[in-house]
Amino acid sequence: MTATGIALLAAGLVLVAVGIGRARGPWSRYQALKTREDNIARYEAWRGGLRDTGPTGASVAIEMLRGQLRIDAAIAGLGVVLVIAGLVIR
Repeated sequence: MTATGIALLAAGLVLVAVGIGRARGPWSRYQALKTREDNIARYEAWRGGLRDTGPTGASVAIEMLRGQLRIDAAIAGLGVVLVIAGLVIR
């Protein structure tokens, strides 16, 4: 394995670790908000339907977290590409 391959492999592993590390917090907040939104939807359906059709603070936060998770997934994906490139380069 060449020095370039080792460097790509190391950089890729670092990016994967950074992407996963960055995504852990937003993912847990996303899951909690999603659970809360589902509970509210079930409660409002039980009460006879939704009274307000506008976006809620939780739905806005969910969209923001999705955007952040996309960025974190792109970082981790780039890391995977670099790891594969580091393994392929001889």
